[in-house]
Amino acid sequence: MVRVTTTNRRGVLRAGAGIVAGGALAAGCGASQTAPSHARHTESPSATPSGRPSAGAHPAPAPRAYPGQPAQITHGPRTRPQVALTFHGQGDPGIAHSLLGTAEQLGARLTVLAVGTWLDEHPDIARRILDGGHDLGNHTQRHISIDTMAEADARKEITDCADRLKRLTGSIGTWFRPSRSPTASPLVARLARAAGYPHVLSYDVDSLDYTRPGAAAVTRNVLAQVRGGSVVSLHFGYPDTVAALPDLLHELDRRGLRAVTTTELLS
Repeated sequence: MVRVTTTNRRGVLRAGAGIVAGGALAAGCGASQTAPSHARHTESPSATPSGRPSAGAHPAPAPRAYPGQPAQITHGPRTRPQVALTFHGQGDPGIAHSLLGTAEQLGARLTVLAVGTWLDEHPDIARRILDGGHDLGNHTQRHISIDTMAEADARKEITDCADRLKRLTGSIGTWFRPSRSPTASPLVARLARAAGYPHVLSYDVDSLDYTRPGAAAVTRNVLAQVRGGSVVSLHFGYPDTVAALPDLLHELDRRGLRAVTTTELLS
Protein backbone atom coordinates (compact mmCIF):
# COMPACT_ATOMS: atom_id res chain seq x y z
CA MET A 1 0.00 0.00 0.00
CA VAL A 2 1.14 3.55 -0.64
CA ARG A 3 1.94 5.19 2.70
CA VAL A 4 -0.15 8.25 3.42
CA THR A 5 1.93 11.24 4.43
CA THR A 6 0.56 14.17 6.38
CA THR A 7 0.73 16.32 3.28
CA ASN A 8 -1.11 14.06 0.87
CA ARG A 9 -3.62 13.01 3.53
CA ARG A 10 -4.59 16.65 3.99
CA GLY A 11 -4.99 17.03 0.25
CA VAL A 12 -7.28 14.04 0.07
CA LEU A 13 -9.28 15.29 3.04
CA ARG A 14 -9.72 18.65 1.34
CA ALA A 15 -11.03 16.87 -1.75
CA GLY A 16 -13.48 14.93 0.41
CA ALA A 17 -14.53 18.12 2.13
CA GLY A 18 -15.40 19.59 -1.25
CA ILE A 19 -17.86 16.77 -1.79
CA VAL A 20 -19.34 17.36 1.67
CA ALA A 21 -19.63 21.08 1.10
CA GLY A 22 -21.51 20.36 -2.09
CA GLY A 23 -24.26 18.83 0.00
CA ALA A 24 -23.66 15.28 -1.20
CA LEU A 25 -25.75 12.97 0.98
CA ALA A 26 -27.18 9.64 -0.07
CA ALA A 27 -28.61 6.30 0.89
CA GLY A 28 -26.91 3.48 2.70
CA CYS A 29 -28.39 0.62 4.69
CA GLY A 30 -29.97 3.00 7.19
CA ALA A 31 -31.74 5.45 4.87
CA SER A 32 -33.18 5.98 1.45
CA GLN A 33 -32.62 9.02 -0.74
CA THR A 34 -32.42 9.58 -4.46
CA ALA A 35 -29.24 11.23 -5.71
CA PRO A 36 -29.84 14.63 -7.31
CA SER A 37 -29.53 14.71 -11.07
CA HIS A 38 -26.86 17.42 -11.01
CA ALA A 39 -24.55 15.06 -9.12
CA ARG A 40 -24.54 12.40 -11.82
CA HIS A 41 -21.31 11.80 -13.69
CA THR A 42 -20.78 11.30 -17.38
CA GLU A 43 -20.06 7.88 -18.83
CA SER A 44 -16.62 6.45 -18.30
CA PRO A 45 -14.38 6.17 -21.37
CA SER A 46 -14.80 2.39 -21.43
CA ALA A 47 -18.61 2.46 -21.51
CA THR A 48 -21.00 3.28 -24.32
CA PRO A 49 -23.64 6.00 -23.82
CA SER A 50 -26.17 3.28 -22.92
CA GLY A 51 -23.92 2.10 -20.10
CA ARG A 52 -23.11 -1.17 -21.86
CA PRO A 53 -19.44 -2.20 -21.95
CA SER A 54 -17.62 -1.08 -25.07
CA ALA A 55 -16.05 -3.57 -27.45
CA GLY A 56 -12.61 -2.96 -25.93
CA ALA A 57 -13.66 -3.28 -22.29
CA HIS A 58 -12.03 -6.05 -20.27
CA PRO A 59 -14.43 -8.86 -19.34
CA ALA A 60 -15.53 -8.77 -15.73
CA PRO A 61 -14.68 -11.74 -13.48
CA ALA A 62 -17.40 -14.23 -12.60
CA PRO A 63 -18.26 -15.61 -9.15
CA ARG A 64 -16.13 -18.51 -7.97
CA ALA A 65 -16.19 -21.03 -5.17
CA TYR A 66 -13.57 -20.88 -2.43
CA PRO A 67 -12.90 -24.37 -1.04
CA GLY A 68 -12.72 -24.38 2.71
CA GLN A 69 -14.80 -21.22 3.03
CA PRO A 70 -18.34 -21.39 4.46
CA ALA A 71 -21.47 -20.63 2.46
CA GLN A 72 -21.62 -17.27 4.25
CA ILE A 73 -18.20 -15.66 4.46
CA THR A 74 -17.58 -13.23 7.33
CA HIS A 75 -13.79 -12.96 7.10
CA GLY A 76 -10.74 -14.27 5.30
CA PRO A 77 -7.66 -16.06 6.64
CA ARG A 78 -6.56 -14.54 9.93
CA THR A 79 -2.92 -15.24 9.11
CA ARG A 80 -2.87 -12.79 6.21
CA PRO A 81 -1.91 -9.13 6.77
CA GLN A 82 -4.81 -8.02 4.60
CA VAL A 83 -8.34 -6.72 5.03
CA ALA A 84 -11.25 -6.21 2.64
CA LEU A 85 -13.07 -2.87 2.74
CA THR A 86 -16.52 -3.61 1.31
CA PHE A 87 -18.95 -0.87 0.30
CA HIS A 88 -22.71 -0.97 -0.10
CA GLY A 89 -23.07 0.66 -3.52
CA GLN A 90 -25.83 3.24 -3.49
CA GLY A 91 -26.27 7.00 -3.23
CA ASP A 92 -24.68 10.10 -4.73
CA PRO A 93 -22.27 9.03 -7.48
CA GLY A 94 -20.08 12.02 -6.68
CA ILE A 95 -19.23 10.47 -3.32
CA ALA A 96 -18.65 7.09 -4.97
CA HIS A 97 -16.20 8.58 -7.46
CA SER A 98 -14.41 10.43 -4.66
CA LEU A 99 -14.03 7.27 -2.58
CA LEU A 100 -12.79 5.23 -5.52
CA GLY A 101 -10.28 7.89 -6.49
CA THR A 102 -9.03 8.27 -2.92
CA ALA A 103 -8.59 4.51 -2.51
CA GLU A 104 -6.67 4.22 -5.77
CA GLN A 105 -4.46 7.20 -4.93
CA LEU A 106 -3.53 5.56 -1.64
CA GLY A 107 -2.91 2.09 -3.08
CA ALA A 108 -6.07 0.38 -1.80
CA ARG A 109 -8.59 -1.74 -3.66
CA LEU A 110 -12.22 -2.05 -2.56
CA THR A 111 -15.17 -4.40 -2.94
CA VAL A 112 -18.41 -2.73 -4.04
CA LEU A 113 -21.78 -4.46 -3.65
CA ALA A 114 -24.02 -2.48 -5.99
CA VAL A 115 -27.77 -1.92 -5.75
CA GLY A 116 -29.52 -2.58 -9.07
CA THR A 117 -31.60 0.60 -9.11
CA TRP A 118 -28.40 2.58 -8.51
CA LEU A 119 -26.85 0.93 -11.55
CA ASP A 120 -29.95 1.78 -13.56
CA GLU A 121 -29.53 5.47 -12.68
CA HIS A 122 -25.74 5.55 -13.04
CA PRO A 123 -24.73 2.76 -15.45
CA ASP A 124 -21.20 4.12 -15.93
CA ILE A 125 -20.27 3.39 -12.31
CA ALA A 126 -20.09 -0.38 -12.84
CA ARG A 127 -17.30 -0.18 -15.37
CA ARG A 128 -15.60 2.61 -13.39
CA ILE A 129 -15.38 0.28 -10.39
CA LEU A 130 -13.90 -2.56 -12.41
CA ASP A 131 -11.49 -0.32 -14.32
CA GLY A 132 -10.08 0.83 -10.97
CA GLY A 133 -9.17 -2.75 -10.05
CA HIS A 134 -11.97 -3.19 -7.51
CA ASP A 135 -14.40 -6.06 -6.98
CA LEU A 136 -18.02 -5.56 -8.03
CA GLY A 137 -20.96 -7.57 -6.72
CA ASN A 138 -24.72 -7.78 -6.21
CA HIS A 139 -26.53 -6.05 -3.33
CA THR A 140 -30.07 -6.80 -4.61
CA GLN A 141 -32.15 -4.76 -6.98
CA ARG A 142 -33.99 -2.38 -4.64
CA HIS A 143 -32.13 -2.64 -1.31
CA ILE A 144 -35.10 -3.73 0.76
CA SER A 145 -35.30 -6.38 3.48
CA ILE A 146 -34.73 -9.47 1.38
CA ASP A 147 -34.74 -11.95 4.28
CA THR A 148 -38.40 -11.13 4.98
CA MET A 149 -39.61 -11.51 1.39
CA ALA A 150 -41.53 -14.36 -0.23
CA GLU A 151 -39.40 -16.75 -2.28
CA ALA A 152 -40.41 -15.45 -5.70
CA ASP A 153 -39.85 -11.83 -4.69
CA ALA A 154 -36.50 -12.57 -3.08
CA ARG A 155 -35.37 -14.47 -6.18
CA LYS A 156 -36.31 -11.51 -8.35
CA GLU A 157 -34.33 -9.11 -6.14
CA ILE A 158 -31.22 -11.22 -6.70
CA THR A 159 -31.66 -12.00 -10.38
CA ASP A 160 -32.73 -8.50 -11.42
CA CYS A 161 -29.53 -7.03 -10.01
CA ALA A 162 -27.50 -9.88 -11.51
CA ASP A 163 -29.05 -9.09 -14.90
CA ARG A 164 -28.08 -5.42 -14.58
CA LEU A 165 -24.51 -6.33 -13.75
CA LYS A 166 -24.26 -8.79 -16.61
CA ARG A 167 -25.69 -6.30 -19.10
CA LEU A 168 -23.21 -3.63 -18.01
CA THR A 169 -20.07 -5.72 -17.46
CA GLY A 170 -20.58 -9.18 -18.94
CA SER A 171 -20.68 -10.82 -15.48
CA ILE A 172 -23.22 -11.14 -12.67
CA GLY A 173 -20.52 -9.86 -10.31
CA THR A 174 -18.14 -11.73 -8.07
CA TRP A 175 -20.16 -11.50 -4.83
CA PHE A 176 -23.68 -11.37 -3.42
CA ARG A 177 -24.58 -9.59 -0.18
CA PRO A 178 -28.17 -9.50 1.15
CA SER A 179 -29.79 -6.13 1.72
CA ARG A 180 -30.90 -4.87 5.15
CA SER A 181 -29.19 -7.77 6.94
CA PRO A 182 -25.58 -8.78 7.60
CA THR A 183 -26.43 -12.43 6.85
CA ALA A 184 -28.75 -14.21 4.47
CA SER A 185 -31.58 -16.44 5.59
CA PRO A 186 -31.28 -20.08 4.48
CA LEU A 187 -33.81 -19.34 1.72
CA VAL A 188 -31.91 -16.32 0.42
CA ALA A 189 -28.59 -18.18 0.57
CA ARG A 190 -30.14 -20.97 -1.49
CA LEU A 191 -31.54 -18.51 -4.03
CA ALA A 192 -28.16 -16.79 -4.32
CA ARG A 193 -26.47 -20.12 -5.05
CA ALA A 194 -29.10 -20.88 -7.67
CA ALA A 195 -28.42 -17.49 -9.28
CA GLY A 196 -24.72 -18.32 -9.57
CA TYR A 197 -23.14 -17.05 -6.34
CA PRO A 198 -21.41 -19.89 -4.44
CA HIS A 199 -21.00 -17.72 -1.33
CA VAL A 200 -22.82 -14.95 0.50
CA LEU A 201 -20.46 -12.17 1.54
CA SER A 202 -21.07 -10.96 5.08
CA TYR A 203 -18.58 -9.13 7.33
CA ASP A 204 -17.04 -9.16 10.80
CA VAL A 205 -16.48 -5.41 11.22
CA ASP A 206 -19.28 -2.84 11.00
CA SER A 207 -18.08 0.75 10.61
CA LEU A 208 -21.55 2.14 11.45
CA ASP A 209 -20.82 4.93 8.96
CA TYR A 210 -24.51 4.98 7.93
CA THR A 211 -25.32 6.45 11.36
CA ARG A 212 -23.29 9.52 10.37
CA PRO A 213 -21.17 9.58 13.54
CA GLY A 214 -18.38 11.74 12.06
CA ALA A 215 -15.22 10.73 10.26
CA ALA A 216 -13.16 10.18 13.42
CA ALA A 217 -15.81 7.85 14.86
CA VAL A 218 -15.95 5.83 11.63
CA THR A 219 -12.19 5.32 11.83
CA ARG A 220 -12.35 4.41 15.54
CA ASN A 221 -15.18 1.93 14.97
CA VAL A 222 -13.20 0.06 12.35
CA LEU A 223 -9.86 0.11 14.17
CA ALA A 224 -11.43 -1.16 17.38
CA GLN A 225 -12.52 -4.38 15.65
CA VAL A 226 -10.31 -4.98 12.62
CA ARG A 227 -7.60 -7.64 12.40
CA GLY A 228 -5.96 -9.72 9.72
CA GLY A 229 -8.53 -11.22 7.36
CA SER A 230 -11.35 -8.89 8.40
CA VAL A 231 -14.14 -7.92 6.03
CA VAL A 232 -15.31 -4.39 6.85
CA SER A 233 -18.78 -3.02 6.08
CA LEU A 234 -18.81 0.57 4.78
CA HIS A 235 -21.10 2.58 2.51
CA PHE A 236 -20.98 4.82 -0.49
CA GLY A 237 -23.25 7.81 0.06
CA TYR A 238 -21.93 9.23 3.33
CA PRO A 239 -19.49 12.15 3.42
CA ASP A 240 -18.10 10.95 6.77
CA THR A 241 -16.77 7.89 4.96
CA VAL A 242 -14.95 9.98 2.35
CA ALA A 243 -13.32 12.02 5.09
CA ALA A 244 -12.44 8.93 7.15
CA LEU A 245 -10.84 6.86 4.39
CA PRO A 246 -7.34 8.46 4.27
CA ASP A 247 -6.79 8.20 8.02
CA LEU A 248 -8.29 4.72 8.10
CA LEU A 249 -5.94 3.49 5.38
CA HIS A 250 -2.99 5.17 7.09
CA GLU A 251 -3.76 3.45 10.40
CA LEU A 252 -4.26 0.09 8.74
CA ASP A 253 -0.91 0.54 7.03
CA ARG A 254 0.71 1.32 10.38
CA ARG A 255 -0.63 -1.98 11.67
CA GLY A 256 0.78 -3.80 8.66
CA LEU A 257 -2.66 -4.42 7.12
CA ARG A 258 -3.21 -3.83 3.41
CA ALA A 259 -6.65 -3.08 1.94
CA VAL A 260 -7.31 -5.53 -0.91
CA THR A 261 -10.33 -6.82 -2.80
CA THR A 262 -12.25 -9.67 -1.22
CA THR A 263 -11.16 -11.85 -4.14
CA GLU A 264 -7.51 -11.21 -3.29
CA LEU A 265 -8.13 -11.70 0.42
CA LEU A 266 -9.53 -15.17 -0.18
CA SER A 267 -7.33 -16.28 -3.08
